Amino acid sequence: MAEFDPSTHPHRRYNPLLDEYILVSPHRTKRPWLGQVEPPQTTTLPVYDDKCYLCPGNTRSNGEQNPKFEDTYIFDNDFAALLPLPLPEAPKSPHPLLTTQPVHGACDVLVFHPQHNLTLAQLSVQEIEKIVQAWDEIYNRRGRQEGIRYVQIFENKGSMMGCSNPHPHGQTWSTSAVPTIPSKELAALRQYSLTNKPSVDAPRGPDAGRACMLCEYAHVEVKMAEEGRVVMKNQHWVALVPWWATWPFELLVLPYTRHIPSIADLTDAEITSFADILSSATIVYDNLFSCSFAYSMGIHQRPVPDAQDDVAHLHLHFAPPLLRSASVRKFLVGFELMAEAQRDLTPEQGAARLRACSRIHYLSQ
Repeated sequence: MAEFDPSTHPHRRYNPLLDEYILVSPHRTKRPWLGQVEPPQTTTLPVYDDKCYLCPGNTRSNGEQNPKFEDTYIFDNDFAALLPLPLPEAPKSPHPLLTTQPVHGACDVLVFHPQHNLTLAQLSVQEIEKIVQAWDEIYNRRGRQEGIRYVQIFENKGSMMGCSNPHPHGQTWSTSAVPTIPSKELAALRQYSLTNKPSVDAPRGPDAGRACMLCEYAHVEVKMAEEGRVVMKNQHWVALVPWWATWPFELLVLPYTRHIPSIADLTDAEITSFADILSSATIVYDNLFSCSFAYSMGIHQRPVPDAQDDVAHLHLHFAPPLLRSASVRKFLVGFELMAEAQRDLTPEQGAARLRACSRIHYLSQ
């Protein structure tokens, strides 16, 4: 019998953050594709679009006018998924299986840059620094409002990911309940810290006698870089395709030199290096298939700035859908919806392809 080869033989990998498994089937990369093909992006966007509700000086759908901003701009989402207090009480549940939990909060839009035709990958490190500072401002302001228990920062890039406007922007939803996925991550981080002691040479968590799962994981991946999942790193941050990645070119970006609970705890130097690795990661994405690479990106951290529990370790997820080219995407269907997540390309193979990409944007070469 042949020796097991993870780059050839199917196997499962454990995701400790969500306490779930993913099926890896690397032999399926050879299968032909006769499924859906996405149309290529052929439109060249203007620097300014007079019909865009995010461009400087334009009037939005609610009648408010944007200022003529020169870097970042934050405003309350005109079509917020959450509403502020007061809200009516939920009706009494007719059955324990039919419960309703009232939720309130606020939604913000953060416009990254005044130019309509740019993306994170095309911004300078200094311009991305201003975005990180704006994230910090929203996190601190919303996270200290009465009743807010979680602040979720995210970006949807590209129509493939449901983005309704190509102008570079992201969102923040601040809610009175800790959402499902961050809640599962925090529970896993807490359990790990209670049952494990840190490695001798790894960064320590909030309690020097207990381990932080993500401090340990980042330390192990950097130390074992020859395993092939690290795509890039700088003075403070590492970007890697996680062992348990679901999406073909998924990235996990996290600090690896010390335990950092939230974006509010970053030093000036760490903000600069965070902006630097975000720039490099998004450039590599675009260069992979020579296209404006679609993704959903989100920051996970301490739920709100003044939360007492410091088990959270700041990290950022990139979930991009593209699989084989700029026009073929990965679908989570069938077995993935009914059983467990599955991937064909191994995380190591995905990381190798990203590492091979230039750090200079293809439109600038």
